[in-house]
Amino acid sequence: QVQLVESGGGLVQPGGSLRLSCAVSGHVRDIISITEAAWYRQAPGKQRELVASRGRIGDPNYADAVKGRFTLSRENARNKNALYLQMNNLKPEDTAVYYCYARLDNGFRYWGQGTQVTVSS
Repeated sequence: QVQLVESGGGLVQPGGSLRLSCAVSGHVRDIISITEAAWYRQAPGKQRELVASRGRIGDPNYADAVKGRFTLSRENARNKNALYLQMNNLKPEDTAVYYCYARLDNGFRYWGQGTQVTVSS
């Protein structure tokens, strides 16, 4: 199994930027078997929605609402595995709890505890 811990959320004014981080830990065998990594978000009173995702190869996929503003990246180093979400030109409608997500080759799915992002003046 893997553990996902998000950080980097906070309060930001409209037009501002934030960078979310998701630290990935666990057995090396499980970490290298991650076949999909993603960021989701859930606003109050709404369903959880996909923000950005990527597989082992290929370019990330983005929700239409964040295309051109958000960038997903992944770090795979010997001693550090992490997923990032760079968020630029933030809007009030981006306010939500953001969750890190990973799916392994065996089908197991893992979620982080979430980090709050609030965009307000």
